[in-house]
Amino acid sequence: MSNIPSWWEFALLAGASFRVWRLLAADAILDRPRNWLTRRAKAEAGKHRKEVDVFLHCSWCLGSWITLAWWGAWLIWPHATIVASVPWAVNAVVALVAQNLDD
Repeated sequence: MSNIPSWWEFALLAGASFRVWRLLAADAILDRPRNWLTRRAKAEAGKHRKEVDVFLHCSWCLGSWITLAWWGAWLIWPHATIVASVPWAVNAVVALVAQNLDD
């Protein structure tokens, strides 16, 4: 087994990574936990609230860690990770298509 996913595995892992990042960073369903986390960061660290908020919304920041988690899972459990990534990747396509058709 190679440490580099095939193009198909890459597409599924990328779609799943994007969808999980989008869920954690921007979807309204997780507004309350995100707000709680940023309020808690402000209460405990004061000036770090903005940094926590930026980290949570940044595809380069949180997105990188989510991507590393998917890739690490794929290295350890390749078949199971690909199977788990399919619904996330399909949902990413559905959400992106719907978002662009609704305009």
